[in-house]
Amino acid sequence: MKDYLPDWAHPWLDVITLGLQIVLIVAAALLLRSLVVRIITRLVRSHNLPLELIVGGRRFASILIFIGVILLVLDRFDVSGAVLWTAITGFATVAAVAFFAAWSVLSNIFCAVLIYTTRPFRLHDHIEILENGDKPGLGGEVLDIRLIYTTIRETLPDREPTLLQVPNSLFFQRLLRVRIVDGELPSLHD
Repeated sequence: MKDYLPDWAHPWLDVITLGLQIVLIVAAALLLRSLVVRIITRLVRSHNLPLELIVGGRRFASILIFIGVILLVLDRFDVSGAVLWTAITGFATVAAVAFFAAWSVLSNIFCAVLIYTTRPFRLHDHIEILENGDKPGLGGEVLDIRLIYTTIRETLPDREPTLLQVPNSLFFQRLLRVRIVDGELPSLHD
């Protein structure tokens, strides 16, 4: 084949070949996607299935074909599938561990935003977190609401006052009682 090309093209032959292979892979993938979409559409219409299956089937087929195209193109660049798979699974493992490690912190931050916006209680309200409706739980005066914890001053008749650092997510997992102090309604209705 080199005999039919001009001399200036000889150093570029590998690049041209690689480019043509990639173009052929992408063109074949587009044709395959078009064929699969037509088959899915015909199957859904011929069997009177919900039309949502067409959209879902298109997306699923497109994702699979797109992943195949990426793998084939990377193979053309001599990237090993085993190395790529190791990198992807390693990244996914680290991301999953980081997500689970940060989940409780993110949950508490989100619950703090909910406390600020929905205002189930405010500063200096007297609240109680109940395990169930009939047992007394943690409670006291709300002194501070932060991103992760809410500080409550617990005053029990037979003990010194203590400060409780309650995770904000706990307020949305348990029943919450807001106490009326000195006949004054709590600040829930502002």
